[in-house]
Amino acid sequence: MLRLLASGCARGPGGGGGALGLVLGGRVRPAAGLCDPGSSQSRQASDAPRNQPPSSEFVARSVGICSMMRLPVQASPEGLDAAFIGVPLDIGTSNRPGARFGPRRIREESVLLRTANPSTGALPFQSLMVADLGDVNVNLYNLQDSCRLIREAYQKIVAAGCIPLTLGGDHTITYPILQAMAEKHGPMGLVHVDAHMDVADKALGEKLYHGTPFRRCVDEGLLDCKRVVQIGIRGSSMTLDTYRYSRSQGFRVVLAEDCWMKSLVPLMGKVRQQMGVRPIYISFDIDGLDPAYAPGTGTPEIAGLTPSQALEIIRGCQGLNVVGCDLVEVSPPYDPSGNTALVAANLLFEMLCVLPKVTVA
Repeated sequence: MLRLLASGCARGPGGGGGALGLVLGGRVRPAAGLCDPGSSQSRQASDAPRNQPPSSEFVARSVGICSMMRLPVQASPEGLDAAFIGVPLDIGTSNRPGARFGPRRIREESVLLRTANPSTGALPFQSLMVADLGDVNVNLYNLQDSCRLIREAYQKIVAAGCIPLTLGGDHTITYPILQAMAEKHGPMGLVHVDAHMDVADKALGEKLYHGTPFRRCVDEGLLDCKRVVQIGIRGSSMTLDTYRYSRSQGFRVVLAEDCWMKSLVPLMGKVRQQMGVRPIYISFDIDGLDPAYAPGTGTPEIAGLTPSQALEIIRGCQGLNVVGCDLVEVSPPYDPSGNTALVAANLLFEMLCVLPKVTVA
């Protein structure tokens, strides 16, 4: 189902894995198992200690395979409460490409993350069994086929009771993910952070690209439209009624200028009431942030949200029935410092911290 990141890292110069140990989750494990699709790496949370990212106090940050937070990599979602998954797809982009490299770069920057969130009291790794499931093996020559492959991969993840936290990839990927999520949960609530609403009908005659995912979701009844909020919307447009479609569907559309120079805590109080107790999905396009903070993206728009406002939005989802999340549109070729990917890694950690079963001290 998923291509493991470890496949290119597990063998030493001699080609054998027997003498080489990999540092995974604070433990040293033989390299041979992770590359063997037939080996079982899944564990029930009741049978063994939960996975823990290794501490830099004991394991240097430059040591280990390139997984999210240096968590163990496994092939199956069985036994996991939550998992990070990469979807390295960017053939749905309309401007600057490069988001196919986003998952790898986010994983690289995630080495700086630690296990606890002192600001919120969240202790996700004491509460959940978490691992990195590698990348969906997308078809970079066929967008429709890639959407099929993504949908089928996430159907298996969701069926296992595992909450996916996705590293994108362009925003097209949210459409097949929500197809899989809605099969289990029904029409979803959505907290969507973005500079763009992504509700176009088509471009160049095509109805599927990163500007259309939520239009396609509405068409297929995947969203509970009265429980959809889009935050950070801005930028020039071809018409003056650019927000009409979203608002006509019942979406709450929050423009970036309505967020300038203020805390978003009051807004998120209203959003929590709007979402209620039913399942919701968080989809965060990194271009929701101002390009001063996140320049490495394909369609940057000036005058966006700040990282502190992004934290307020995600932390404001604590207590909601979050069943999946994604962070999309990081394009490393336009991110020479790595700051965009670093912000993205931190926001994914914050998403992990607001999942329903996470212990808060």
